[in-house]
Amino acid sequence: MTFARHDPVSDTDRLARMPAWVTSACPETPEDVAFLSGAALHHLHLVLDRDDLPQALLRDRRALRAAEACIGFSGRPERAGDLRDAVHLLRPGDLPGPAGDIYLSWQRAAERPVSVKTLGRALPGLDPGRIAAWLEAGTGAPVTRAAMVLEAVLTDVPRGEVPALILADAALAQALGWVHLLPLLATGLTRADLRRQGGDLRLACHRALVSPAVETTRLAADLARRAAHLAAVAPKLRAKGAGDAVAMFLAQDAVAPSALPMPDRAARRLCDRLVDLGAVRELTGRDTFRLYGV
Repeated sequence: MTFARHDPVSDTDRLARMPAWVTSACPETPEDVAFLSGAALHHLHLVLDRDDLPQALLRDRRALRAAEACIGFSGRPERAGDLRDAVHLLRPGDLPGPAGDIYLSWQRAAERPVSVKTLGRALPGLDPGRIAAWLEAGTGAPVTRAAMVLEAVLTDVPRGEVPALILADAALAQALGWVHLLPLLATGLTRADLRRQGGDLRLACHRALVSPAVETTRLAADLARRAAHLAAVAPKLRAKGAGDAVAMFLAQDAVAPSALPMPDRAARRLCDRLVDLGAVRELTGRDTFRLYGV
């Protein structure tokens, strides 16, 4: 008797495909919308439980998407490349600017386990006691809880879209039993949605979660493949500090050579070597001030 060989990459590909009845359905009632968002979140939960997924990298890349969406709400022109530059090319003493501050808030909210302390670090302008009170404003099922927190923050701070969305995602993560916040709602909600209240806002949140859940499952599968390839080529790297550098690439959306734990010239050579091996990509398209990522 023979058994099929277990192929974890193929398993990842299969799991990354959200069921077609979730992605193609046209819900007509609030109950249908809630059912589909629950199905999408359940599928995403299974994906997040995989051991081969670089969790920190996934959260950091989602933080970039969330920051880009929030900046779009404010009408600012910055996009992903601008945000990467604002944060990763900072020199000592420099300030990241308003857009960079938004990106840093999302990064800090997602990089450590959800807690009032973590959220206070991400949102230094807010009192921790106020953050705790807002989180306690949400009750009930996960999406209902997130919507209630979102509404509570926006009621108190009408132009506080960033803290409202961060705390709503935190409430969602806590209700789902996730250790870390995963940025989702910001990329699914519209500016008009953020002006809704009560049941209309809850329905908007249910609708808003399906597309980010689908996008995140696909991203997770892609990052799992890329991480596996990076791990496979890592033994070929002879530079001192290469192991720590690989760990950085597996945890951050983008890395500047100057941030790697080695001399500048050695860091640039390592990045070029990883590009040649197909393990990382150069993200800027520039000849100087380059950034690299898995």
